[in-house]
Amino acid sequence: MPPIPPHLMTLADLSVPQIRNLLNHAFHQKNISAAWLSPSNQESKSRMSMRMPSQSLFSKSVALLFSKRSTRTRVAAETSAVLLGGRALFLGSEDIQLGVNESVRDSARVIGGMCQGIFARVGEHSEIEELAKYSPVPVINALSSLWHPTQILADLLTLHEHAHLFDKNIKALPDASVVPTRRKPTTLPELPNLTIAYVGDSANVLHDMLVTYPRLGHHLRVASPDKYRAPKEVWDRVVELGCDKKISWSADPKEAVHGADVVVTDTWISMGQEAEKEQRLKDFKGYQVTEQLCKDGGAKDNWVFMHCLPRKKDEVDDEVFYGPRSIVFPEADNRKWTIMALFDKFIGRWDNGAERD
Repeated sequence: MPPIPPHLMTLADLSVPQIRNLLNHAFHQKNISAAWLSPSNQESKSRMSMRMPSQSLFSKSVALLFSKRSTRTRVAAETSAVLLGGRALFLGSEDIQLGVNESVRDSARVIGGMCQGIFARVGEHSEIEELAKYSPVPVINALSSLWHPTQILADLLTLHEHAHLFDKNIKALPDASVVPTRRKPTTLPELPNLTIAYVGDSANVLHDMLVTYPRLGHHLRVASPDKYRAPKEVWDRVVELGCDKKISWSADPKEAVHGADVVVTDTWISMGQEAEKEQRLKDFKGYQVTEQLCKDGGAKDNWVFMHCLPRKKDEVDDEVFYGPRSIVFPEADNRKWTIMALFDKFIGRWDNGAERD
């Protein structure tokens, strides 16, 4: 009987040691790759003397099965596959027969017979579950209606890299734009327990936050209108993992940001919800993240802002989004390194770190 490939639907499927292992691996590969991505004339010694990133995808292909538009996820997947020695093959909804003349089951088997992994960005979560059920190779969720695990891995890596903002005893990492020859990778800083406020719609980004941050010692304070709370299948996983004990819910954004180290928001109108735009803008009135909101709510003086992008001004104003509190662009950059870690571990090696538990 063939081995069962390691799939990833949500971070709820991974233990805390597995999550930490992925974050450390992403940081390690990021450091190794930095010198290779710098202009050649900045290197004083031959690249032959430098350590290469993992080449676990050498001669391998990853199918990018995307039924929704993407910027960060697609670019991160394609560029990280190259660094791992492989290739990412983009398969948009208009490029293949999936959903037109061929079932998900048949497509999973055909694509999995030619590619060594599938990275799928889908609509309903049931679509990616069916892909994983019939695929002979690892399937990683690039986004579904319920979960967005790669985004939260990138968020966590970004918070660890900025741990010095929350604890003065933690030394800031060296400037990533300065890449010495044969740079020795730095250990990923430990992150103190944080209070993280999420202000907005209970969608896939928040759902993976709910099943992840509390297990890592962080407290979540969520502001969302009552009718936009997490669906039952998500909340069942939250309770199953014991995360509910560190989650506070409110319909008041000011209450949510009280004592917050980090303030996070996301789009109020996801792809496929355009018809609801007018109603959603009414429902989320007063939810825009601003300096005044966080001051009135009593966020910590050194709070930082995160957003998975793309961003609209209704969700956060320019002062916060482009200001010194914002770490949204390092957060976006880290999509590459955490996806690279997933490709290396799950697809290149069929190793999700379970044996380390």
